[in-house]
Amino acid sequence: MTDRVVGHYRILEKIGAGAMGEVFRARDDRLGRDVAIKLIKPASSENPDHVRRFELEARAAAALNHPNILAIFDVGTEGASPYIVSELLEGQTLRQRLAKGPLTSREAVELAIQITHGLTAAHDRHIVHRDLKPENLFLTNDGRVKILDFGVAKLQPRPDEKRSLENLTTVTKHGAVVGTVAYMSPEQLRGRSVDHRGDIFSFGAIFFEMLAGARAFRGETEVDTMTAVLREEPAAEALNQAAVPLAFQDIIKHCLEKEPEDRFQSARDLAFALQTVSAPGKETASWRPVSPFLKALPWSLAAFLAVAALALIAALVTRPSATQPAYARLTFEAGTIYSARFAPDKSIVYSAAWNNKPTQIFSTVANSLVSQPLQITDATLLGVSRTHELALVLHGSHSGQLETVHGMLARGPVAGGSPREILSDVRWADWDPKGELAVVHYVDGESRLEYPIGKVLYQSTGWISNIRFSPSADAIAFMDHPALWDTRGTVRILDLADIASVRTLTRDWDFESGLAWSPDGKEIWFTAVEKGNNLVLMAVSRAGNLRTLLALPVAMTLEDVDSDGRVLVSLNSKRLNIGYTDFNRKEDLDLSWHDWSSPRDISSDGKSVLFEDSSEAAGAGYSVDLRRTDGTLPIQLGEGSAGGLSPDGKWAISISTRHAHQVTLLPVGEGQSRTIDIASLQAINNGWARFLPDGKRIALIGEEAGHGRRCYVVDVSNGSARAVTPENVVCGPLSPDGNSLIGTGANQSLAIYSIVGAQSRSIPNLKNNFVAVQWSTDGRFLYGYHWGELPGEVYKVEISTGKESPVHELKPGSPAGVVLIAPVVVSRDGKHFAYSYNQTLSSLQLITGIH
Repeated sequence: MTDRVVGHYRILEKIGAGAMGEVFRARDDRLGRDVAIKLIKPASSENPDHVRRFELEARAAAALNHPNILAIFDVGTEGASPYIVSELLEGQTLRQRLAKGPLTSREAVELAIQITHGLTAAHDRHIVHRDLKPENLFLTNDGRVKILDFGVAKLQPRPDEKRSLENLTTVTKHGAVVGTVAYMSPEQLRGRSVDHRGDIFSFGAIFFEMLAGARAFRGETEVDTMTAVLREEPAAEALNQAAVPLAFQDIIKHCLEKEPEDRFQSARDLAFALQTVSAPGKETASWRPVSPFLKALPWSLAAFLAVAALALIAALVTRPSATQPAYARLTFEAGTIYSARFAPDKSIVYSAAWNNKPTQIFSTVANSLVSQPLQITDATLLGVSRTHELALVLHGSHSGQLETVHGMLARGPVAGGSPREILSDVRWADWDPKGELAVVHYVDGESRLEYPIGKVLYQSTGWISNIRFSPSADAIAFMDHPALWDTRGTVRILDLADIASVRTLTRDWDFESGLAWSPDGKEIWFTAVEKGNNLVLMAVSRAGNLRTLLALPVAMTLEDVDSDGRVLVSLNSKRLNIGYTDFNRKEDLDLSWHDWSSPRDISSDGKSVLFEDSSEAAGAGYSVDLRRTDGTLPIQLGEGSAGGLSPDGKWAISISTRHAHQVTLLPVGEGQSRTIDIASLQAINNGWARFLPDGKRIALIGEEAGHGRRCYVVDVSNGSARAVTPENVVCGPLSPDGNSLIGTGANQSLAIYSIVGAQSRSIPNLKNNFVAVQWSTDGRFLYGYHWGELPGEVYKVEISTGKESPVHELKPGSPAGVVLIAPVVVSRDGKHFAYSYNQTLSSLQLITGIH
């Protein structure tokens, strides 16, 4: 078999075999790396069921991208036999490791947490493994677990689908038993429908074996083993003899409940429980059982939320003690929490958008499971004064960072009544002890910290967020973000006795959101993370000393801290998804990849979408990717922030996130990338750069020393750049002849600017919130959308008159928690549309015991 070539992979040696296929080490000569290639056995290639299972394994695994799941590089067919190409692993299976004896509790829980993280990624894609066992868990030499073999995987229905599990694609007829008996759930053995909770049962059996060194269910025959799974409990004596901590025994028992409703309801919940009880000082802790109220909640709601961490944390964490926090969940609806504050009477006031309804103000107390609406709708809470007065933002729309833009600051009593409007475009506010407001006011493209209103203490061309007075009102803490809409930034403090001095207390965070003062005013508590989206609760002193207060395996945002030290957080699942549609589709296509992707351009035939992946998986430099609309996996073209495609579709623009004066042209097919050095200016990697129709020049947003941002035309051959708009006017769509472009100025005003030197001209009767994204082929219309509009719609505007008409509605598959639809891209012919939608699903949690 060696020296055989399959596709463009040269077979080197056989390294394994399974029921249906054989695995070989192979050499990918194109990329100069060794890979693993799995070929279906000749006997199996003639078995339609085996072929379907083999193909399903490829599709299921390829749909997943996670460090704890085997990475699939390629699929293909050699003659009539399919093959799968994956990463080459070095190490041993868990079965091989268990042959040497049980693992220590620490080793077992470290591996178990990785397994649950991999399962979470699969379940989030509605894929159930159904054959989880030690043979399908690989331990790499660097200590990482990889889940293998999705050959009997099954797709779950999406929460919004009407179809039953039985009607979805599967690899066997309904009622057939697939998997390995000793690790199969009771419902799977009985031939019933199996969902993600079947994998949790299998995990429990594996975790038992890792700790005890013996199988949880074992009989002399396969029938005896099946009977044990269906009717018996695993032997607790084996765990006791192995000195397994009670907390781990409790988790195993909860995984191995015979009824799915009695188990952990998601892999995220399970991971949370494992991480909680394995934390230092918690080896003998025990989780609390799920309350009857939560058992009454339908699983469809939890699946719909897609946030396992939104299950009541009290059901997962250890019993409270003097050294560990206690948790209470306060909200149970599907949607997004925008802000929350403690009121002086210890009640809690918050703003949320539940069940696809507009934002509303609610009130609750810590020991209640019910929230009361305050009859204030289309409003976001900013603060609660010591005299029970609310600071609100009315109307407006929400950015992806959940702040309200283009809204109206108002104040009103907690007891009810109509709010009184004060000032437009205020995005953050906080009350001082005397009832005076400090605000973040957006004026002429700048974010201004004003206190009192009208007196500017600090301003930024980026954005300021989360302003909070210290308990003694001698200082204001806030988050400073250098780039507009970018979550990166630092925590800063402004001493009100010396307003000219603003000090930076922390390093730059990749993502920061949520801030409040400690009860004694000596520290600022905030949530931030150096990489990724799972914010950690941190504390920094006025002198800049930093410490970690709380890290959870889910994303949390600090909302408030009261004088008793109670902490209010929102737990969030946040994604930036990609949708695609055209006039022939009844349902929008999901082109999402990882958890933070946004489209930048559409190919001329509408069959490919260029997008930027800025997720944790993409790395610090981001990546430029191309995905076809036929559902095949994306192609990573290179690193950087994505721009647009060349007129012939052969090149994509990448603006470097590492080198400010560098733009790269990435080949879409074969070829080598071309780097353009633009020494005269700094290119802004905000996601907008386009080729002119001649393919020899690109337009992009840049900044020269001593000048504001504006639009430049850059010669591809030598990097020379020429400004084509005034300062503070950035680029928009290019005309089909390449002689004009749409420039966006302060307050999102649009005008037509000539690239060849003619005078600019306005577009009459244009609505203020219209965002132009494409110029029509005939030059008569602009395609675009309204910022903040939900549900989203694409419009076309007649340039000569400003007359606007709707073109196509944008309909994300799961609308709950959709905060913003943006950016939107449209093909030149106005027939194909791609868009991002920010989906944030939240629950409000009260935490005590943090010090």
